[in-house]
Amino acid sequence: MARIIGGIGASHVPTIGVAYDKNKQDVPAWAPLFKGFEPAAKWLEEKKPDVLVFFYNDHLNAFFYDLYPTFALGVAPSYDVADEGAGLRPLPTLPGHPGLARHIAESVINDEFDLTVFQDRPLDHGVFSPLPLLWPHKGGWPGAVIPVEVNVVQYPLPTAMRCYRLGQALRRAIESYTEDLSVVVVGTGGLSHQIHGERTGYNDTEWDMRFIDLIEKDPMTLAKMKHVDYIRLGGAESVEVIMWLAMRGALSDDIKKVHQNYYLATTTAMTVLVFEENDQTPKKVEGVSQNPQLSGIEDIAGTYAFDIKTGTKCIRLNRFFWNMRTPASRAEFERDEAAACRNAGLTDQETTLVRDRNWLGLIQYGANFFVLEKFARLVGETNLEVYASMRGETFDEFLATRQVPDAR
Repeated sequence: MARIIGGIGASHVPTIGVAYDKNKQDVPAWAPLFKGFEPAAKWLEEKKPDVLVFFYNDHLNAFFYDLYPTFALGVAPSYDVADEGAGLRPLPTLPGHPGLARHIAESVINDEFDLTVFQDRPLDHGVFSPLPLLWPHKGGWPGAVIPVEVNVVQYPLPTAMRCYRLGQALRRAIESYTEDLSVVVVGTGGLSHQIHGERTGYNDTEWDMRFIDLIEKDPMTLAKMKHVDYIRLGGAESVEVIMWLAMRGALSDDIKKVHQNYYLATTTAMTVLVFEENDQTPKKVEGVSQNPQLSGIEDIAGTYAFDIKTGTKCIRLNRFFWNMRTPASRAEFERDEAAACRNAGLTDQETTLVRDRNWLGLIQYGANFFVLEKFARLVGETNLEVYASMRGETFDEFLATRQVPDAR
């Protein structure tokens, strides 16, 4: 069974990444920060977790206001580094863990947390500022990361209590995963800082120290606080520390703090905390191998539930059909079908299914009907004609089974 062995709270200030990339580890102004991360890195090296679950916020690099989710879980097999305007950082692609991520999504959604899931979106400094200081990565990262994006950018934000409860749901999900994995949960952001308006540059070390004490010993007090309380005490952008509460909610009450470093260099109180579970033995929780909401679906003949696993496996094919919303993609396909399939990265099997207009085969393979119908329109077939094909009937035979058999 999977188990959580500890948690980390870490600032994700973008200047950490800048200083790291410019090799400022020994520069006097930056050395206290980098030295402060070394014990956390050593702890991870000793514990060798298989997976880090990272609560972070996207700083409008992968998501924008047209669609900014409250909670979004990454289910991809890998993640690129986001270009935040200054070019790509020299960091390797980060492995994901699709199996555990899918399980977390199914478990947490069944626990009544309505997560968005995402793929093919890069991760920004919310993850990649602290991560290189925690994990060595020459030749590749030593484990996988599951990113959980939290909206701390556009109000209304999730409440501090909601974040704490999400962490508790995450723990239940991880402990019910059947693979033997050790997991560390990371909460990022803060501490005190404000980076807009006339109050820019605000910090409060006294509040930061109280927060550090409460997150260890009395997280419920923090969970009951309102956003305005965090803003008043720590500055407007310090409200992102509610992501630390998600990390803390994933831990038990039986923990010990094994490391703490606090450094206020410029505008943000940069901090790293490490908590270790005193009891790291796997819990005897009944493993879940399938979404309980779909238990028995295999008995419903001719039905193919489109799930996260299918969406991950078939993302290129489904994106190929989805892109048929655009005139350019339609024109490319009409010019040269085979070239359009190659340019989309389709496999030989996928290309054959497309070429043959094998509607049922495409559904069975993993195409979602609501993108498939866009392709059907392009090639001149109506939804009704596609329905008939999937049933193995002629169009007239299918219409004869309808309430309005002369519908066209």
